[in-house]
Amino acid sequence: MARRDESLYRRRRRVAAGVLVIVVAGGSLAIEGALGDERVGPDPAEIERTSLSAVPDSALLVQKLIVRMDGTATGALIRQAREGEIGGVIVFPPPDQPPAELRGEIARLQEAARKGGRPPLLVAIDQEGGEVKRLPDGPPDRSPAELAAPGDERAARGAGVETGRYLARLGIDVDLAPVLDVPSSASSFIAARSFGVDPRVVAANGSAFAEGLEAGGAIPAVKHFPGLGKAPANTDLEASEIDARRGALDEDLAPFREAIAREVPMVMVGLATYTALDAELPAALSPAIVEDLLRGELGFDGVVISDDLGAAAVQAAVSEREAPVAAADAGVDILLFAKTDDGEPAREALLDALRREELSRVGLERSYLRILELKESM
Repeated sequence: MARRDESLYRRRRRVAAGVLVIVVAGGSLAIEGALGDERVGPDPAEIERTSLSAVPDSALLVQKLIVRMDGTATGALIRQAREGEIGGVIVFPPPDQPPAELRGEIARLQEAARKGGRPPLLVAIDQEGGEVKRLPDGPPDRSPAELAAPGDERAARGAGVETGRYLARLGIDVDLAPVLDVPSSASSFIAARSFGVDPRVVAANGSAFAEGLEAGGAIPAVKHFPGLGKAPANTDLEASEIDARRGALDEDLAPFREAIAREVPMVMVGLATYTALDAELPAALSPAIVEDLLRGELGFDGVVISDDLGAAAVQAAVSEREAPVAAADAGVDILLFAKTDDGEPAREALLDALRREELSRVGLERSYLRILELKESM
C-alpha cells in the first residue's frame, strides 16, 4: 500500500505540473498536453502551489458537474461544453437510438469542449445489466443477479470486459456500475440489481465485473456506498432511513472494502440516511460518511461521485441550491445531476459558497486534481 500511495502522489504531482501550463485567459481553461510529463523540473510542491493558485474559481468548480444528455448534443450542452461550464454528462439515450448516432452525438460534444480549449468531458451511463440498462441492445447480456453464482468471478469479469469495450467504442468513459449493495431480503427494491445476498459473493463478483470494465476500456463506479441493502425505499423516489447499528452495517461495507482493496477508481455515494453514521444528512451530503468512513476508515483515495442530487431523498433534506454545496463540503468530487442538462444553478451556488468561504478551496483543489487524473486515464 505504501508503494501505491507513493505512486499516486507522484501522479498527482505530474497532474499539478500539467496544470502549470494550462492556458488561463479570460476564464478560458485548457490542458496543453503536459499531463504525465516525467521531465525533471521545478520543485513539485512549488509547482502545485503555483499552478493551482492560477486556476480561476469557476474553472475549479465546473469540473465537478455532470448533467443530463438525452442522446443528443443539444445547443445548450454544446455551449456549456465549449464555454467550460460542465465537466461531463450522464447519457440517457432513447431505447431505439442507433449506436452510431449516439457515438456521433458524443463526439460532437467532445469536439465542442476541444474547440473551446477545455479538458475532455467525462461521459457516464448506467449500464448495470438487467433492469437498469440504458443501452438495451448492448452488453452485459446477463443481469447481476444472473452473475451471482459463488465462485463465478470469471463470468462476471468477462461480462465487464465485454461491456467496457462496447461503451468505449461509443465514446462513453464511465459505467456507473456495478451495484455492490447487499439486499437484506429478496423483496428489497435493490435485489434485482445486486449480485445476490451473500456479501462475499457480492464482493468477489462485483469487483470482478469492475475489473473487467477497466480492462475493456471503461471506468467503473461501484455503488451505492455505504450500501442500500437495508434501505426500506428507493432513494430516487423518497427519503429512506436505515436504522441499523454500526456493527450491522459491516456486511454492507464488505463489498466496498474488497473493491477498494482492488483499487477501484470511482465510488458512488448513495442517498439514504444512516442513523448510526449521520442521522441528519443523506450519505452523499455527509462528511462523516464521505470523509471519515470512505476516505478515512476504508482508505479510498480515488474519485467520489454522488448519486443524483436531484433525487427525492436529497430534496427532502436540503434545498436545490444547498445540495451541491453540501455534497462538495462533504468531500464529494463529482456532483451528478441526472434530471437536468443545465449546470448553471449548481455552478452559481458553488461559486457563491466558495466566495463566502463556506467551501474550502484546498478541498476543491484536491478534488480538481483527482478529476483531472481520472480524465488523464481515459
